[in-house]
Amino acid sequence: MHRHNRPYRIIISGGGTGGHIYPAIAIANALKDKDPDREILFVGAEGRMEMQKVPAAGYSIEGLWISGIQRRLTADNLLFPVKVVSSLFKARKIIKDFQPDIAIGVGGYASFPLLFTAGLMKVPTMIQEQNGYAGVANKVLAKKAEKICVAYEGMDKFFPAEKLQITGNPVRKDILNVDSKREEAFKFFGLDPDKKTILAIGGSLGARTINESLQDGLQKFVDNDVQLLWQTGKFYYEKAAEAGAPFQDKGISVNEFIYKMDLAYAVADIVISRAGALSISELCLAEKPVILVPSPNVAEDHQTKNAVALTERNAARLVKDNGAREKLVDEALELLADEKAQKELKINIKKMGRPSAADDIAAVVEKVISEHKSKLKR
Repeated sequence: MHRHNRPYRIIISGGGTGGHIYPAIAIANALKDKDPDREILFVGAEGRMEMQKVPAAGYSIEGLWISGIQRRLTADNLLFPVKVVSSLFKARKIIKDFQPDIAIGVGGYASFPLLFTAGLMKVPTMIQEQNGYAGVANKVLAKKAEKICVAYEGMDKFFPAEKLQITGNPVRKDILNVDSKREEAFKFFGLDPDKKTILAIGGSLGARTINESLQDGLQKFVDNDVQLLWQTGKFYYEKAAEAGAPFQDKGISVNEFIYKMDLAYAVADIVISRAGALSISELCLAEKPVILVPSPNVAEDHQTKNAVALTERNAARLVKDNGAREKLVDEALELLADEKAQKELKINIKKMGRPSAADDIAAVVEKVISEHKSKLKR
């Protein structure tokens, strides 16, 4: 088939965390919805989460031998230059064999070698930047990228304004209209619909500071007749389950992981959460008042920058990680008692939600490909 007429071939590269992988799969699904004949190939980092999650979602993936630089001297650091060279060579082979019409980077280790190589090989590239702050790799890749899809305003601090497209981050569709599921949700978690409820989430691995702060405050929740739906993550679960055991019949529900997040949002009057890009995008669509506790253990403190993008618009409250043990539980109880403040936060966070993000990004992808093809025909 002539190359100009065949279905589009698209590479999506990146991963490392659920925050990168989930949006990548959502973009792939939106592209396939528009034309099921499109060929989509993922490129990830060997040994990372995407190597399992992407095939489970029904897509092919190739792995590059690449990782980040550790802050201390390790064998991995010494191997880093070798890994970069190896990844650039493999990326070149993948692009040569697959002949993509575009390469999209979603962040994570594999994005850089793949997009950098695609740029050198004159394949159009595009970046999906999920955070309110751009990392070093994406700033470099932006020079050759045709378009950069972002979730926040003000990203022209990092990228050329003419390349920016505000699309938001793609998230699960099941968290739209969660309030219609309230009755089902209270039954599912065995909680009392007549009591005020706090949902606390710290990501799948858990957030130590949030967990320790909640553990210290369990008696306060019970004294205030407040229910807590608590996702601890796997590393903290045993400790939390032990601490929560005496309060089980008093509305303290301790969970290692919550699979039905739509129902978890449905029971929540307010939410306590880390400030990862994907979590924030979900909270905007769930329309819940939230207290954000940004993780300090992330590159370039981007979670604080994500959180500030909301607090500046009175769309969230912020408690710093290093002050959480003293303040978090009291702030949560104070917000829970202030219905006027909750209403304002809900209205403002809703304005930031972008339910059509995946479709909007897919439309940008199509535009970039068709513009590139028409340039080639000239």
